[in-house]
Amino acid sequence: MSLTRVHNMSISLDGFATGEPQSIEAPFGHAGQRLHEWMFATRYWDADGTAGVDDAFAQRHSDGIGAEIMGANKFGPPGWQDDPEWKGWWGTNPPFHTPVFVLTHNVRNSIEMDGGTTFHFLDAAPAEALQIAREAAAGHDVRIGGGPTVVRAFLAARLVDHMHLVQVPIVLGRGVRIWDGLEALEAAYDVEAVSSPSRVTHLTFTRKIAVK
Repeated sequence: MSLTRVHNMSISLDGFATGEPQSIEAPFGHAGQRLHEWMFATRYWDADGTAGVDDAFAQRHSDGIGAEIMGANKFGPPGWQDDPEWKGWWGTNPPFHTPVFVLTHNVRNSIEMDGGTTFHFLDAAPAEALQIAREAAAGHDVRIGGGPTVVRAFLAARLVDHMHLVQVPIVLGRGVRIWDGLEALEAAYDVEAVSSPSRVTHLTFTRKIAVK
């Protein structure tokens, strides 16, 4: 069976994966781009970037992925549902190149973009959305792309097999946290931490195999 994966999700020291308020001018609110500066410096993002540990983790983002699930707040700023012309932040050729399932209560027709990305809009619980995405992924893995509310919902439903978080040494104080309601989550995973010269820490959570 295909795996359900989270990659390159950056969080602050106090556990926030985005700041507030989100807007079209500030997609990550008061956090700005501080959570993602580590990624912008890599070859994954920029051909002239570094090829160290940060790049090695970042490059895993798309390996073996056949579909993505994301939340409404990743697809657009508050109010995008009222704009029939809104097609996401990423221009005509989004970086996904797979079917992408946007979880929203305001369902609209699918949008086919250049480069193999098609946005589908679902009003569905995590388990149902994952079943649909797995069928579209045709045997490949499904990425839970964020934001933190959606990742937290899939974690709470015990549907995530592998998660890569990047702890950035900043304190945001407010925004949307990843950990709320997930007490003792670590008991279900093998957890590894790798520190980087860029001062971030890569945390990987791999689901433990149940012993029969």
